[in-house]
Amino acid sequence: MKHKPQLTQLETDRMLRVARDEAQSNQWAVSIAIVDDGGHLLAFERLDGCAPIATYIATEKARTSALGRRESGAYESMINGGRHAFLSAPMLQGMLEGGVPVLVDGQVVGAVGVSGVMAAQDAQVARKAISALES
Repeated sequence: MKHKPQLTQLETDRMLRVARDEAQSNQWAVSIAIVDDGGHLLAFERLDGCAPIATYIATEKARTSALGRRESGAYESMINGGRHAFLSAPMLQGMLEGGVPVLVDGQVVGAVGVSGVMAAQDAQVARKAISALES
């Protein structure tokens, strides 16, 4: 039987805190979603001033990244590159940059999705959250 690491509440809380700090230090009003490897929500926060739609988008970016085992922006790039069939992919509704998988020992254990500012800034916040696991 295979064994794999899982995100704990302590790690999830740390990632959420680091993401919040990154967004607030840049004065970015974002929503932050953290999911497990099956795309199930573990933690969520919508910062003051963030548009309500970002709640849904951040969660779907995280889910897409976890289930697809890659950054959600990869799908956006594929679609923009002409692979329009991905628009009909089941269960992948957050195919925009800003969802980043959490890797531990080469295995995806979850993902962070961020929405509310420019796509590269969303991804920056998500990557910063994941960096909290390195310390």
